[in-house]
Amino acid sequence: MKRTNTCNELTADFAGKEISLIGWVESVRDHGGVIFVDLRDREGITQVVFHPELGATYEKAQKLKDESVIQIFGKVAMREEGTKNPNLKTGDIEVNCSDMIVHNVCDVLPFPLEDERADKVNEDLRLQYRYLDLRRPRNLNLLRTRHKAAVSIRDYLNSNGFIEVETPILFKSTPEGAREFLVPSRTNPGNFYALNQSPQQYKQMLMVAGIERYYQMAKCFRDEDLRADRQPEFTQIDIELSFVEREDMYALIENMLKKTWKDVLGIDIPTPFPRMQYVDAMNRYGVDKPDTRFEMELTDLTNVFQKSQFKVFASVIQNGGVIKAVNAKGLADITQGELKSLEDIAKTLGAKGLAFIKAENGAWKSPILKFLSDEEQAALKEKLNIEDGDIVFFAATDWEHACAILGRVRLDCAKLLQARGRLDIPWDKFNFLWVIEFPLMIYDEEEGRYVSAHHPFTSPVEEDVQYLDSDPKRVRGQHYDIVLNGTELGGGSIRIHQPEVQEKVFRDVLKIPEDVIQSRFGYMLKAFKYGAPPHGGIALGFDRLVTILTNRASIRDIIAFPKTQKGQDLMAQSPSPVTEKQLKDLHIKLDETEIAE
Repeated sequence: MKRTNTCNELTADFAGKEISLIGWVESVRDHGGVIFVDLRDREGITQVVFHPELGATYEKAQKLKDESVIQIFGKVAMREEGTKNPNLKTGDIEVNCSDMIVHNVCDVLPFPLEDERADKVNEDLRLQYRYLDLRRPRNLNLLRTRHKAAVSIRDYLNSNGFIEVETPILFKSTPEGAREFLVPSRTNPGNFYALNQSPQQYKQMLMVAGIERYYQMAKCFRDEDLRADRQPEFTQIDIELSFVEREDMYALIENMLKKTWKDVLGIDIPTPFPRMQYVDAMNRYGVDKPDTRFEMELTDLTNVFQKSQFKVFASVIQNGGVIKAVNAKGLADITQGELKSLEDIAKTLGAKGLAFIKAENGAWKSPILKFLSDEEQAALKEKLNIEDGDIVFFAATDWEHACAILGRVRLDCAKLLQARGRLDIPWDKFNFLWVIEFPLMIYDEEEGRYVSAHHPFTSPVEEDVQYLDSDPKRVRGQHYDIVLNGTELGGGSIRIHQPEVQEKVFRDVLKIPEDVIQSRFGYMLKAFKYGAPPHGGIALGFDRLVTILTNRASIRDIIAFPKTQKGQDLMAQSPSPVTEKQLKDLHIKLDETEIAE
């Protein structure tokens, strides 16, 4: 069954040579008694010719169906002038077949495999037959790119003294993070593992163990509601180092990504990457992962309305809130439907409405215009550079919500401008950015306590440690996110390595009960007492990274066997019911009433 060559290898240099190829039938064409078959394997396509004098082999060729698996034997010949195909590497030659083995005949295909036609097929059907969908050259190339990126990253880390270490997938439940997948333990009745959301605690233990430089392409799991950039199981580039400071981490990751972009796309990305404090990112873009490829920045107008007669704005300011606005330049022709959609989105983020001012035909139009003084209107025109054709949106509420509302409005306005051809954002413009100095803690109104903004192992900025007791919200964390074109590629931090500081954060700041501290983190606190080195790390979403490298809209496209938005594998029909015996062995009894509902 050995082949001599692949289907993308034969050129004029092979003319006259006897060869053997094996692959899938791309197409069959009968041209007046001579049959032409395009044979495809993973590498490419070769044209094979069957002449009538082949007898039984020719008769078998007449019955070939697309996507059947065949092996052919024959001699390479030059194509006649006028029949060469410049679009194929093998377009100058063809193979005159002398014999053929049909290994497998393909059934009727559920959908066409040509890229343009297959893209119009319902995604659920394509995922049901994912093994066919992956035969498409485009999808095969997506997996090649994923592989190429992984090789580049591994090569870089290996050459920088890292050791790849696999950590367990079955971990313990730590419910303060995202929702976990629980796995019952048959040998420990009533107890459960959790599928690891991240190797966070394991990699810190590796630092205590003296590994110093660790990485792995880690499988991680989160039982979250899914969307285009989320999967219940995903891969992250997990990295941890001892004796490291933030500047070391920035340089390490910048050079890794620089190498990856060069290896995969042939693009030189400039380093070092810009840095932006969390507060600045929120103030300017309304989000901690800003897309800086276009302007349209937020403007704070609280001072403009400090003495306003507009009661809505005045009341917000008196209660400690802010007035912010964003000018969507050139979008004054927004439709009522588009405006309603923006308002609905703003309401989901806590807004009561979405105030706006349109500048059209030399005049301003707005339901709130009558409440604004001439001085306030003049200040708005100056600060927001309002010109004919613009529309300005306002948010009047507390700082966090005002930023979030206009941050989302900004992105949606950019999409509307792109659709109108008024904003050009090339896919291959890569604006990398470090967002740094996040708050260490945020106050959770529902729980009535502070919770970690990142995770409870993040070390505070040294000069802010003094505020841990008196003003936790003021404490900045040594946390950093790597952002690309509005997508958070990854995040990390310098970790707490002193047991007394880690205990203080658990007990005094996060108010975690002592028994919970010991049950979830006792082993870690104990380990820190045996000479834990200063350390830090980062995890980058590998799937998201490849999605950007390949310019795909959905993370599902670059995963071999992805789940749907309902978390289902349509090909393998998973998840699926299990038997009563399996449940009994695990000491589990289902509530049939709950399942029926």
